[in-house]
Amino acid sequence: MMKTVNIHEAKTHLSRLTEEAANGAPFIIAKAGKPLVKVVPLNTPEPRPPRRLGFLKGQFSVPDDFDTLDQEQIIRLFEGDEE
Repeated sequence: MMKTVNIHEAKTHLSRLTEEAANGAPFIIAKAGKPLVKVVPLNTPEPRPPRRLGFLKGQFSVPDDFDTLDQEQIIRLFEGDEE
């Protein structure tokens, strides 16, 4: 669990707390017990939202001939018209 400190303690021990956070021990500053901010090192990557697999299910369909769709036209565009 992440350490939580009140504002007064954070002001009193700011140097030590920021050094600890920079070394991988982030902490939360709270006011009257309510969390306000989280202090983390700058090189910490932002959390990414979880991927929502299947959220478009049923919204569209792929034709059975997808792999060969407009194949002749594509060949003509790449190879040129021989006619």
